[in-house]
Amino acid sequence: MPVSLRDATPADLDAITAIYRESVLNGTASYEITPPDRATMESRFEAIVEKGYPYIAAVDENGALIGYAYASAFRTRPAYRFMVEDSIYLAPEARGRGIGKLLLNELIARCTALGFRQMIAVIGGAHPASIAVHRSSGFSETGLLKGTGYKFGRWLDTMLMQRPLGDGNATHPDPSVYPDTLFSE
Repeated sequence: MPVSLRDATPADLDAITAIYRESVLNGTASYEITPPDRATMESRFEAIVEKGYPYIAAVDENGALIGYAYASAFRTRPAYRFMVEDSIYLAPEARGRGIGKLLLNELIARCTALGFRQMIAVIGGAHPASIAVHRSSGFSETGLLKGTGYKFGRWLDTMLMQRPLGDGNATHPDPSVYPDTLFSE
């Protein structure tokens, strides 16, 4: 199945909402219990893209959206401005086909180009496939938080992984690049 990546648009929100709904109801990537409605997903989408963070859609050869990924603030305090958290969600038929890695690598490239210096993955349920995808894209494990979520009648762990972007923390950031424009101190 050939896949192409493009910027997600408001026209994608029905498909994004459906993919996320399935993930909430059947998976541990999200610790939400009740899937948000389309209006909530639209509000979340707008909050991310209005700040200039990348939000990417993966579409199949027929133009159907089969996955999406975005970066957003890891924390909102100003000193964290050079760090982003990645989120990736796939339709069931897209899983295990390399589409998650394709989305993640594009997200890494875009965030690096924007001037971010670190990317964090917060992996709900410490999902082995998600850990493997992140590891193969240069992330390293930074911590395992035990029993952080309770879903499907069991306690879930959360894996934290991190990847430097660009120079990482080896050099001072350029104050004229995008992340510095997100906050005023």
